[in-house]
Amino acid sequence: MASITVPADDRNPELKAFVWTPCDIQPSAISLGPINVSGVRGCPVVGDKLPLIIISHGHGGSSLNHHDTAETLADAGFVVVALNHPGDNYADMTRAGDIAVMVERPTDVKRLIDFVIAKSPYAVKVDAQRIGFFGFSRGGYTGLVLAGAVPDFRDPEVPCPEPAPICGEIRRNELPTEPLTEDHRIKAFVLADPLSFFPTKQSLLAVQAPIQLWASQYGGDGVLPHNVAALAASLPNRPEYRDVHEAAHFAFLAPCPQSLAARQPGICLDRDGFDRTAFHRAFDDKVAAFFEQQLRD
Repeated sequence: MASITVPADDRNPELKAFVWTPCDIQPSAISLGPINVSGVRGCPVVGDKLPLIIISHGHGGSSLNHHDTAETLADAGFVVVALNHPGDNYADMTRAGDIAVMVERPTDVKRLIDFVIAKSPYAVKVDAQRIGFFGFSRGGYTGLVLAGAVPDFRDPEVPCPEPAPICGEIRRNELPTEPLTEDHRIKAFVLADPLSFFPTKQSLLAVQAPIQLWASQYGGDGVLPHNVAALAASLPNRPEYRDVHEAAHFAFLAPCPQSLAARQPGICLDRDGFDRTAFHRAFDDKVAAFFEQQLRD
């Protein structure tokens, strides 16, 4: 496990990310603030021509939100890079309520891929022809845009209560005019409870890459229970659709240690009867199997 930084340029801020890679040293617990991950700092990368997976977090999230999924993928032979989206992460929420972030997020991912495959220490280990993407919530929206979807921010189906700044911007028609970033180097997508601004089949017509689509039963944080099912029905190619019973939106985040659960019960505690730890064992394995099928077979 290691960290990388994509330098700022004339138009864009620097990006910070964590990297997980295949490693032949026995992992141990690494404490990163309130989160414990399993890994080896700076472990030499095992293998060549490895598939690359990019992870995009949700609103106000973190590059560590899906560390267990990253660990499973790295153990399966993938290079995994999870970024913090500038202005929309746990440590920097300065622009999280601005509609412009919804345009910048896909650009963040494209810049990260450019750096990893050309300028990072991992460039010689990664196969640039085999790139996958994992996105949760706003990260799922990010993946759909990268795949070619065209959002309609005025979609009345998306809950947008005041005083959220983004809602006022939408109602005042203060929408970004710059083009959205697509990246067709990404060959496969796993999307968990994606925030959907894609109300019609036409808005999704250009999405052709294989998708594994996960939906929680109860939704949350702007994702309504029926949103993801409607998205699945509108995609031009049938996704591998998985509905998680008794789960709410944040069940897709890695299981929380007790110290974090005490501080952040809203994202850590699940409904009675739902075992997040058990769910993630199956979830991580199914995500890895999907990428294995799409990027190796």
